[in-house]
Amino acid sequence: MDDAQRAAHGMAVRREVLGDAHVDRAVAGTTPVTAEFQDFLTRYAWGEIWSRPGLSRPERSMITLTALVVLRQDEELALHLRGALRNGLTPDQIREVLLQAAVYAGVPAANRAFAIAARVLSEAS
Repeated sequence: MDDAQRAAHGMAVRREVLGDAHVDRAVAGTTPVTAEFQDFLTRYAWGEIWSRPGLSRPERSMITLTALVVLRQDEELALHLRGALRNGLTPDQIREVLLQAAVYAGVPAANRAFAIAARVLSEAS
C-alpha cells in the first residue's frame, strides 16, 4: 500500500472509529503547522496500527482506553470512549477496562476516568 492508499484507508478507519463529526472538525482545523501531523496520524495511527490484523477494533479500543487513563488524557479519553462504543464495547466492558486500569494507573486516574465515562455513556444513551 502506498502513502496515498494508506491515507485514504486511514481516513476511512478514523471516521469509522471516531465519527465523521470529530474527523471533520479535525480536518477543518488543519493549519500549515498541523497539516503534516494530521497526515501522520491518518496514515500511521489509523492506516497502519488500527488496521493491523493482530487485534480486533474492540481490543484496540481497550488498550487505547487504558493508555489514556494512565496518561490522564481526559479529552482523548472521552473521544476514544465514544469510539469504543462504535467499536462494539459495552458499558460493562468499559467499566471493566477502567477497573483494571485503576489497579495499575491508580485510583485518582481511574476516578477521573469513571467521571468522564459516566458523562460519555449518559450522552450516548
